[in-house]
Amino acid sequence: MREGEKGMKRVDKILGNLQYQIYLQRNMEAETDRVLCRHNLQHCLDVARVGYIVALENNLEVEKELIYATALLHDIGRWRQYADGTDHAVTGGELAKGILMDCDFSEFEIELIVQAIIKHRKGTDLETALEQVIFEGDKKSRLCIDCGAIQGCKRFTGNNKPLLHY
Repeated sequence: MREGEKGMKRVDKILGNLQYQIYLQRNMEAETDRVLCRHNLQHCLDVARVGYIVALENNLEVEKELIYATALLHDIGRWRQYADGTDHAVTGGELAKGILMDCDFSEFEIELIVQAIIKHRKGTDLETALEQVIFEGDKKSRLCIDCGAIQGCKRFTGNNKPLLHY
């Protein structure tokens, strides 16, 4: 094993998990005509990378593998929100449990990850470093400064302009 590869085997298991792939496919189908940001694998990886940078810059003690696992799973409930209005963060937390068990995460790790998924949307009551880096990674990972649909985005109303963070 080369240096830098240690500790990401369970993340690879998530990527190969059939149920995870089904949820990503459902998101893709639900967002076929979406003009604004999409919730695909690219977005999940962007959240992971920015979240990891946030952790490093702030000297937060959170495992890289947990950041990546959480980021990969944080939006898997989006398709259901489009279908029936259910909060995707809450749904995603529930859907993530089975995947995480299948991918050898401990009960303690599953609870940490699920809470970070549930809290990533609003960013209120953030209690752990993982919750903080996923929230910030999600909000700062988008390339809003180069978005052609920004006039329709609820994040940027009035004189609020996008800034490049990472």
